[in-house]
Amino acid sequence: LQPLAPLSDAPTVPSPSSTPCAPLAFPAGCQIIHPPRDGGIRYRGLTPEEVQSVRFLPFDYEIEYVCRPDREIVGPKVRKCQRNGTWTAMGHPSRCLRTCPKMHLSLENGQAVARAMERVPVEGTWLEYSCDGGFRLVGSARSNCTKAGRWSSPKPVCERERDPHLWGWRCPGKPWGIFGVGGEGLPGSGARSGGTSGTPSSHRSPPVVPPALQCDPGQATKYLYELLYNDPIKIILMPGCSSVSTLVAEAARMWNLIVLSYGSSSPALSNRQRFPTFFRTHPSATLHNPTRVQLFKKWGWTKIATIQQTTEVFTSTLDDLDQRVKEAGLEITFRQSFFSDPAAPVRNLKRQDARIIVGLFYETEARKVFCEVYKEKLYGKKYVWFLIGWYADNWFRIKDPAINCTEAEMAEAVEGHVTTEIVMLNPENTRSISNMTSQEFIEKLQKRLGKNPEETGGFQEAPLAYDAIWALALALNKTSAELVKKGLRLEDFNYNNKNITDEIYRALNSSAFEGVSGHVVFDASGSRMAWTLIEQLQGGVYKKIGYYDSTKDNLSWYNNDKWIGGAPPADYTKVITTFRFLSQKLFISVSVLASLGILLAIICLAFNIYNGHVRYIQNSQPYLNNMTAVGCTLALAAVFPLGLDGYHIGPGLFPFVCQARLWLLGLGFSLAYGSMFTKIWWVHTVFTKKEEKKEKRKTLEPWKLYATVGLLVGLDVVTLFIWQVVDPLHRTIEEFTKEEPKTDTDVSILPQLEHCSSTKMNTWLGIFYGFKGLLLLLGIFLAYETKSVSTEKINDHRAVGMAIYNVAVLCLITAPVTMILSSQQDAAFAFASLAVVFSSYITLVVLFVPKMRRLITRGEWQSEQQDTMKTGSSTNNNEEEKSRLLEKENRELEKIIAEKEERVSELRQQLQERQHARARRRP
Repeated sequence: LQPLAPLSDAPTVPSPSSTPCAPLAFPAGCQIIHPPRDGGIRYRGLTPEEVQSVRFLPFDYEIEYVCRPDREIVGPKVRKCQRNGTWTAMGHPSRCLRTCPKMHLSLENGQAVARAMERVPVEGTWLEYSCDGGFRLVGSARSNCTKAGRWSSPKPVCERERDPHLWGWRCPGKPWGIFGVGGEGLPGSGARSGGTSGTPSSHRSPPVVPPALQCDPGQATKYLYELLYNDPIKIILMPGCSSVSTLVAEAARMWNLIVLSYGSSSPALSNRQRFPTFFRTHPSATLHNPTRVQLFKKWGWTKIATIQQTTEVFTSTLDDLDQRVKEAGLEITFRQSFFSDPAAPVRNLKRQDARIIVGLFYETEARKVFCEVYKEKLYGKKYVWFLIGWYADNWFRIKDPAINCTEAEMAEAVEGHVTTEIVMLNPENTRSISNMTSQEFIEKLQKRLGKNPEETGGFQEAPLAYDAIWALALALNKTSAELVKKGLRLEDFNYNNKNITDEIYRALNSSAFEGVSGHVVFDASGSRMAWTLIEQLQGGVYKKIGYYDSTKDNLSWYNNDKWIGGAPPADYTKVITTFRFLSQKLFISVSVLASLGILLAIICLAFNIYNGHVRYIQNSQPYLNNMTAVGCTLALAAVFPLGLDGYHIGPGLFPFVCQARLWLLGLGFSLAYGSMFTKIWWVHTVFTKKEEKKEKRKTLEPWKLYATVGLLVGLDVVTLFIWQVVDPLHRTIEEFTKEEPKTDTDVSILPQLEHCSSTKMNTWLGIFYGFKGLLLLLGIFLAYETKSVSTEKINDHRAVGMAIYNVAVLCLITAPVTMILSSQQDAAFAFASLAVVFSSYITLVVLFVPKMRRLITRGEWQSEQQDTMKTGSSTNNNEEEKSRLLEKENRELEKIIAEKEERVSELRQQLQERQHARARRRP
């Protein structure tokens, strides 16, 4: 809220320099006022903190009073800051008073006159009751609204004193006004005939709009102004359908005219601010919505879809349904609309798996919709459609050039749909105020029409038109009696006389009588309250299955509803989640192989440790071989957590299983492959150096080999630790395409698969696989380079090279394959686990079985033990010892030969010198 610039006529505010202790205020505006008791003030655009810190509000700023739910504001509800620095209407205080029930404001067959009442009855309001002629008042004639929110006296009733004497109003020269033809979108003569048959006597019949009008707002505008600007003066306007009523009712207030409609259902007409003088005996289209919500709850549906024609009546009806659905705890999941072509919206409903569908459209569009419904197969035992009930009974059999579906196809598509229809004819055989039952009225109407009712447009609205005339007649009678008390007559009405209009308004607003369409009473918005008929199309014929009274929240059910599937369908496809678990046969089979591999590794480890004193074993670096056996054991142990999933463990233990897989495989690989890689790396380092440095490097220092293995294992431990701390593995769910079972159409199966994953899974796998992959490729290279080398220090390096080949090939193939097949749990497990098993088996067999075979077949460990007992030290009788002796002898012989050759060359040189000396001495 920014300070406003001071205006020339605004009160001045002392400057801060003159009053240093004064709080900062706006230079111009109105001071904040306190809210009423049990209420508050809504400040537009201000937060509570800003309200606390501001003392003045700017000019033209509006505040609104609000009260608690059980109270109503009395006095101005909105105040505006004026240019003189004061709020509007400050002479009239705003108070929050407790309200009393509105049901006491109307009295059947009588009047309830409110005194000291604002918009609603509040504390201090008092009512005076009186009965119509022919009725007597039973109960207190006066009741006050107390501070407790209750009336001081029970509501009285008007009992009939004698048989009613029906008489009409006589108002010479004052016609009623427009009497529109047809109901909501159904032009015809049925309503007109119903409205003029058997009505109270009058001097003239109402003027009737020509049939060419037929709910055309343009024609209605022309006809309205012709009526208003030509004599005689009109006193009541009675339009038919909503489009005409909207235009007429909005203009009528400018001429102080009451509008009474018999065929308008648009919810927009319930807006009292826009249509202050409008009444209707046709209930609002929103009256269908409480019935629909009640049916949704009865059949256990919570997810609703809608499709509507883009018109005001259907849009406002759907907005009201949306609000009522939310209040009931339900949900409109999909909302589609169309102007003329419903093909795309119907396809969208099919795509979105809509099951319970409310359709709001006129009859001609309904045929287009259901032709598309047939094409999309959006009907049958899985679907329920809710339609408006005022279509003709054979609406889907009528040939329509706008669609390309046959009558049989249309009948198949609409079968089983449910309609809600406002009860326009009293279902009970009771006599109305006209002393006719509803059936007697229909018989008289048919006799007067002289043709099939189904061929007569507006036939269904005829009872509403008839009761509209009765409501008007009773209201004018009551108005006439009230005007006599004030010395006025109905004949005194003109377009500027608001007093007579107010009397007619009050008379109509308090109407309550039994008509041929049922109990006639208007709500606060001037709309008719009525029952709702519920029907279902069964075998091509509409059957009544129930009634709903929204005023009493009473559902009368016949229990004769029929469903194609035998029961009401589900409102959505129930998704059953199923996990894809690993094949237990595969898991058990691989586990057995892994267990045997662990047993083999233990045997090899024990053999190596037991024969560690044998020189042949010593020359193979037994400690590195021990590490290889331990690494194979860890890798084989990783097969068990690889096969564990939700079938064996709960979600809480899954992260621990993920960590076990990672650590066992990582450490097992580092120990097993790292020890073999260290051997082959040392052999390559020694035997690829220059000849003059070989002798120096042939001295093997075992601690360097162990340090190398420790370095590889340490790198793995650090990497895995950082991974576990920074981005630990956790359980993730992969969802697959839903599967439709063949047995149940309302159920779909959602397969899911558990994975071990982390947020940066691809990054960590790239680091891990990249490092291991380089080691594997380097190991293959070193093994190839040293395939022809023979050394006594590591006598099994050729076997190590063979093991490295197999391990590298299996790992380089399995790693990418398992990533590709990660969504196929059996294949991924088979590849990964069998690669581990075969790599471990090959490594153990290649490294240890030849040693076992040599020691067993040659008995070398026994001869070395015996030699040790006899001499105290082991003798060297093997081939390597002989080879070393031969090499030593060869070197000595080479040295002797070299010395001999050098001596021979010296003797030859001495001989040549002597020969030259003799030659010089000769003459």
